[in-house]
Amino acid sequence: MKTRETLPEKMAAVLLTGHGGFDRLEYREDVPVPLPGSDEVLIRVAAAAVNNTDINTRIGWYSKSVSSGTNDGADHGVSPAVDDDGGWSGKGMAFPLIQGADVCGYIVGAGDQVDPARIGERVIVRNLMRAPCDFRPFECWTFGSECDGGFAQYTKAPSVEVYKVETDLTDAELSAVSCAGSTAENLLYRSGVTSGDRVLITGASGGVGSAVVQLAGIRGAEVMAVAAASKADAVKALGADQVILRDADPADIFGHESLDVVIDLVGGEKWAGLLDLLKRGGRYAVAGAIAGPMVQLDLRTLYLKDLTFFGCTFQTDEVFENLIGYIEQGLFKPVVAKTYPLKEIVKAQQEFINKTCFGKLVLIPPAER
Repeated sequence: MKTRETLPEKMAAVLLTGHGGFDRLEYREDVPVPLPGSDEVLIRVAAAAVNNTDINTRIGWYSKSVSSGTNDGADHGVSPAVDDDGGWSGKGMAFPLIQGADVCGYIVGAGDQVDPARIGERVIVRNLMRAPCDFRPFECWTFGSECDGGFAQYTKAPSVEVYKVETDLTDAELSAVSCAGSTAENLLYRSGVTSGDRVLITGASGGVGSAVVQLAGIRGAEVMAVAAASKADAVKALGADQVILRDADPADIFGHESLDVVIDLVGGEKWAGLLDLLKRGGRYAVAGAIAGPMVQLDLRTLYLKDLTFFGCTFQTDEVFENLIGYIEQGLFKPVVAKTYPLKEIVKAQQEFINKTCFGKLVLIPPAER
């Protein structure tokens, strides 16, 4: 490994020891510092944001045996056996695992095949990594799921998946970009949102939703956002043209067949009504189901209205490149609500689950001893 400094052999990290409750998160200070492979870089983590996928993976929510919403087992885990398919890819997980899909840090080491000039760069990691799957379409690894992620003092990743970003954003702000920002950009990219489109965003006060509000505005769309009353003003300040309270019926406000696109992060029992809002030829894109993954579809609505559905996980290279461009142009800025020391990950996840804050919650690893 190429490096410019003496690196420790052990580090602080949070290990996920299995599916379940908060007791499965183990903070330790004797975890070996990872050694980068020939095409990888070693990153000293400056900040790592909390995301829904961290909770979902911990509790095994991605298993097909689970039909409840994300929060139903968020503190204690879900009751069915999920070991065989508890990962987002439909496969079992390997434990112990260092989670953390979002990371901002500094390259401190490089493998033999990596240009040593990269050492010192401030970077973020593309959370849906294509290199481990030889860049095959619709295949990827999630950073912090199929490999160790950013809830540690050090992490490693393929050099090609690690992006230098030139921006005035703080480390905490930059750590809140990758997962939520790329998911948001992917939803808009895949559904073809463009200038003049009327777009409704559910869950607009969350990390992904608030990013969609900003990024849809960059495209010139008319942005309608669904949010709780306590967060409506904050969502409006991000650029939403109109904020609809979560308990309201959008059909009473907009009328049927009035919208071009629905960006959905919620699912649940109100799902069918979203399709009624779409014009003929409308587009529906989804990347989350915090209110529940099981919905009821009238196929006549789908085919008689010529609707198009987009399930959005895999991202082409353009998606992350677009996101980096928006950041470096000063067009997109993630909202950070609060930071926590890494060892207080349980407290951070509890606040995340309670959704009392507007903006991202970020974990800060300890300074080197």
